[in-house]
Amino acid sequence: MDTTVLEDCEDSCTGTESDLAVVKEQLLDEASVHEMAEWFKALGDPTRVKLIGALLERELCVHDLSVLLEMGQSAVSHQLRYLRNVRMVKRRKVGKTVYYSLDDSHIEQIFHVTLQHLKHK
Repeated sequence: MDTTVLEDCEDSCTGTESDLAVVKEQLLDEASVHEMAEWFKALGDPTRVKLIGALLERELCVHDLSVLLEMGQSAVSHQLRYLRNVRMVKRRKVGKTVYYSLDDSHIEQIFHVTLQHLKHK
């Protein structure tokens, strides 16, 4: 039994949409496409996913995050800077201590929806 799934249209395919202009009008603009790709790229790193997972629980300082992830503070700070640049986390400074938290509730929602999808069979 051949279970090969073709990913291309057959030669005789004429498409399903007679007017692709309607679909084309709804496509994201180039700036949004690049911003979204960069955002998902941020989630492509296991360390950054771990950081977000920890920050889902509560606001934490760099020292606490480095202990939790068993990494040096400079490496943690580097990853947090990346996440801050794509607006996934924010920081607040109290004296010499820098605390990080999720930028807004959307980050938590996306994280939980992604986990639900991964666990869905």
